[in-house]
Amino acid sequence: MATPAKNRICLWYNGGAEEAARFYADTFPDSFVGAVYLAPGDFPSGKKGDVLTVEFTVMGIPCLGLNGGPAFKQSEAFSFQVATNDQAETDRYWNAIVGNGGQESACGWCKDKWGLSWQITPVSLTRAIADPDPAAAKRAFDAMMEMTKIDISTIEAALRG
Repeated sequence: MATPAKNRICLWYNGGAEEAARFYADTFPDSFVGAVYLAPGDFPSGKKGDVLTVEFTVMGIPCLGLNGGPAFKQSEAFSFQVATNDQAETDRYWNAIVGNGGQESACGWCKDKWGLSWQITPVSLTRAIADPDPAAAKRAFDAMMEMTKIDISTIEAALRG
């Protein structure tokens, strides 16, 4: 057994931890699935031999997926924020998550089919809302507030006024 990361994110799933980990590995760069551990005995949400935990990495961040059952749900209190460089990259990640059983939310947020929240955030949006001109930053911010998936050209147009 490899030595686990000293610190990693543990994500609770109501089943599907391995499927989620494989989806993330197929979707995002610097992502992969490591060890898959089977339960040595029955547990509240499964049986001996079921997948209990999955070690995986999402964009360089070590994670552990735990098939803990229905007791706890994912919430927007935790999300992965993915900084994108252009509209094509923004669209690719957004469409992968939403198109695989996920759902859209506001301001660049979406949820995958396992309930995990993602912020697909173009770098240009972050720069726009931090613009030194407060009026320009507010225009970009107001434009973002009307969006689900972020449209970079609309943000840039709002920034210019």
